[in-house]
Amino acid sequence: MATRRTPLSPPPYATDRETLEREVVVEVFRASGPGGQHVNRTESALRLFHPPSGVVVIAQDSSSQHRNRDIAFGRLIERLARLNHVPRKRVATKPTRASKERRIGEKKLRGRTKRGRGKVGGDE
Repeated sequence: MATRRTPLSPPPYATDRETLEREVVVEVFRASGPGGQHVNRTESALRLFHPPSGVVVIAQDSSSQHRNRDIAFGRLIERLARLNHVPRKRVATKPTRASKERRIGEKKLRGRTKRGRGKVGGDE
């Protein structure tokens, strides 16, 4: 059974950089793509794994490991913020008088159209 959160309860996943630095498993590897010998020799790409949520983020955009680290943490914070978002519950409202009248009018028109499709009574 899913647990309900009240509007004042803290989000389930922390999105501040300091907490994430402690929670995340960082794996450094060689990036793929253009760059020739340099990209094949340096381990500048990063893979971040966030165990509490199971989110994995990869950054290999830059040739600098430090820039890739910033990019990866930015992406992780974005993903966790989306996971933390709880949509508001929809409040049911009554249909307006005008919408009821429109609906009934459309039904009557449809009925007339269908009645017109029947056989025409006559002398046979």
